[in-house]
Amino acid sequence: MTSPRVAVIGTGIAGLTAAVDLARQGCEVLMFERAATPGGKLREVHIDGIGMDAGPSVFTLRRVFDELFDDAGDAFDARVNLIRAGVLARHSWDSHESLDLFADVARSTAAIGEFAGLAEAQSFSRLAAQAQRVYATLDRTFMRAARPSPWRLVRRVGFGGLRDLWNIRPFTTLWQAMEGYFRDPRLRQLFGRYATYCGSSPFQSPATLMLIAHVEQAGVWYVDGGMQRLVDEVVALALRLGARLRCRAEVRAIVLARGRVAAVELESGERVEVNAVVCNADNNALASGLFGPGAARGIRATPAGRRSLSAITWNLHARTEGFALAHHTVFFGDDYGDEFEAIFERGRVPACPTIYVCAQDRHDDAGPAGHGAERLFFLVNAPPTGDVHEFDAAEIESCGMRMFGRLAALGLRVERQPAHELVTTPGDFHRLFPATGGALYGPASHGWRASFTRPGARGGIPGLYLAGGSTHPGPGVPMAAISGRLAASSLMTDCVSTSRFRSTATSGGTSTH
Repeated sequence: MTSPRVAVIGTGIAGLTAAVDLARQGCEVLMFERAATPGGKLREVHIDGIGMDAGPSVFTLRRVFDELFDDAGDAFDARVNLIRAGVLARHSWDSHESLDLFADVARSTAAIGEFAGLAEAQSFSRLAAQAQRVYATLDRTFMRAARPSPWRLVRRVGFGGLRDLWNIRPFTTLWQAMEGYFRDPRLRQLFGRYATYCGSSPFQSPATLMLIAHVEQAGVWYVDGGMQRLVDEVVALALRLGARLRCRAEVRAIVLARGRVAAVELESGERVEVNAVVCNADNNALASGLFGPGAARGIRATPAGRRSLSAITWNLHARTEGFALAHHTVFFGDDYGDEFEAIFERGRVPACPTIYVCAQDRHDDAGPAGHGAERLFFLVNAPPTGDVHEFDAAEIESCGMRMFGRLAALGLRVERQPAHELVTTPGDFHRLFPATGGALYGPASHGWRASFTRPGARGGIPGLYLAGGSTHPGPGVPMAAISGRLAASSLMTDCVSTSRFRSTATSGGTSTH
C-alpha cells in the first residue's frame, strides 16, 4: 500500500514530534504553519536585534527527546547542548527571605532545614519520596498511554498496583496535600505552585501534580542558545527525514469526503490532498469550527469557565541591581488564595500576584557577562479572557508599574526602557492561539476527572488526529512532545490495521518555499 500523505497543522513541539515519527516511518509529511517561524508557544522574540525566549523556559524530562532522536537514528545530545542546572529555582517572599531548591535532594533538604526548621526538612524528604512514587505509578500507565480512562488505568496498574494508585491521592487537592506536609505557609506556596505548570489552581487541582517535584529533581536543564534551539533541531530532524515545512501557510479548512479526511484547504484557496491530518492546535479551534464544520464533529469545546491560566508577560533587555536573580526566580504574593480566586472566580489580574522571572543569561549563580544588560522574561498569571477583554495601553502600563514597583520593594531594581519592552497580554495570546481566550495550557486540571476529559490522539473522524497541550497527556514541553508521538503512533496503527488509508494523488501545494 502507498504510504499515507499526512498534513501536520501547526508546528508547536507536538506537531514537530509527530512529523518526525511519521517521516521516519515512510509517510509523506507536509507541515503547515500559520506564523512566520515554527515553534508554537515556544516563541522567540527580538528586542533591539537580540533574540530571547517568550514562552516555556523550563526544560525537563530530556529522555523524551533522547528517545525521539534515538528512534530516528540520531543523537539528541549531539544536536542540542544542554547544561544541567544546579539551582532549580530561587524563591522569595515579602519578608525578603529567600530559599533555593537544588538538583541535589540532600542539598534542598538542608536548605529547607535552615529556612524553616528540621521538621519541615523532614516533611520535604517525605514529599520528595512520595512524588517519586506518584511519577513511577503514572509514567507508563497514564502519561505515555493512549486515551486513558479511570478503568483503563486500573487495568494497566493491575491488582498489585491498586494500592499505589490509591496512594497518589487523586481525590485530594494539591493544596490540601501540602497542608498535610508543611506547617510553614511559604512552603505550601512553593510546592503548591506546581499546579500552575498545568495552568491551574492548587486549591482545585489533584494532589497527583506533586509528581512535578520529582520531575524537577530528576533534572532541569538550560538549553544553550535558548528554547528556540530545541525547536530548530527538531525541525531540522524532521526535514532530514524528508518532511516538508511551509510557514505563513494558514489552513482554513480540513476537507472531508465520504466521512473521512481528504484534504486541507489554505487561506490562499489552495487545496492539498492528504490521507490524514495531525492537528497541533488547541482543541477549541477545532470545536469552534475554525477548520470547518466537518472537522468540529466529535470535538468538545472547553467552556470559558474551564479554561486554564493566561498571563501577562514582559520581555526586556535591561540591567538589574540588588536582588541576585537565578535563572528561574519566583517572587510570591502575600495571599495565595486570593490570587487564584481573583483569576478563576472574578476574572481579574490579582492585585499582588506571584511574579516569575527568567534571567536567560544566568546559569545557577553566574550572572550575565560583564554585569551588563541581560535578557529578562517576567510573567504574572492572568484570567483567560482575551476574547472578551482587551488590555489597553493604560491598563498595561498600570500592571507594569505595579509589578516593577513591587519588585523594587523586594530588592530587585530593573532599568526599564518602555520603548524597548515587549508586552504580551491574554488578548495577544488569543490572537496567537485562536479560540483559547489566551488560555495557555488547554483546559484547567481542576478535579480528579480533568485528566481523563482531555481527548486522546484520535479525533473522532477517520484520518483526524490530535496533538498538543490541550490533548492527553496535557501541557508542558515534554507532555506535548509525548502527545505528538502518541498521535503518530495512533495514525500508523490505524494505517496498518485497516484499509481506510487510500492512495492520494500528488496535487499542487507541496512547495517548501
